[in-house]
Amino acid sequence: MSQFELHTIESAPDDAKPLLEQAKRDYGMVPGLYQVMASSPELLKSYFSLHELFENTDLSVAERNTIWLAISIENECHYCVPAHTAIAKQQGVSEEIIKSLRENKPLADTKLEALRTLTLTLVRNHGKATQEELDAFFAVGFKPRHVLDILVGMAQKTLSNYTNHLANTEVDAPFKAFTWRPEA
Repeated sequence: MSQFELHTIESAPDDAKPLLEQAKRDYGMVPGLYQVMASSPELLKSYFSLHELFENTDLSVAERNTIWLAISIENECHYCVPAHTAIAKQQGVSEEIIKSLRENKPLADTKLEALRTLTLTLVRNHGKATQEELDAFFAVGFKPRHVLDILVGMAQKTLSNYTNHLANTEVDAPFKAFTWRPEA
């Protein structure tokens, strides 16, 4: 049994209530991740803020979803992979891209593959990349700003992936169809 409380709007600390209410309005439910995060209103506020900031980066919908899924798969997040699979589908990311990401396979799209590769390099190497790795990223049309935009997505996914690891957050019903387990 988890020691982490799943808050309702009513049981949440006062500073978390408005964000849980917003989630209920936006999604028709309060996702389990938010229910856990509500114990620390600062964590929940940080996650919401990072999400909004990442949505406003210079990255396309497919690029943001590539980053979210690549990081969540690398971090073996049992909750975020199904959630971001559903989000990617809802946002029009192709089945081929989603399937390749979920299987941790190279993407056919050269630019998205360069993005996935650099994202994984940054996650695995704690934010470090060689000049050659950066040059390969820039060679497909990305700019230095895009490297920094990846960091915003990394910060967001670190908060959610690690929260889900600690709390063993149950996957919400709308995402269960996309349940995912890391390869052995």
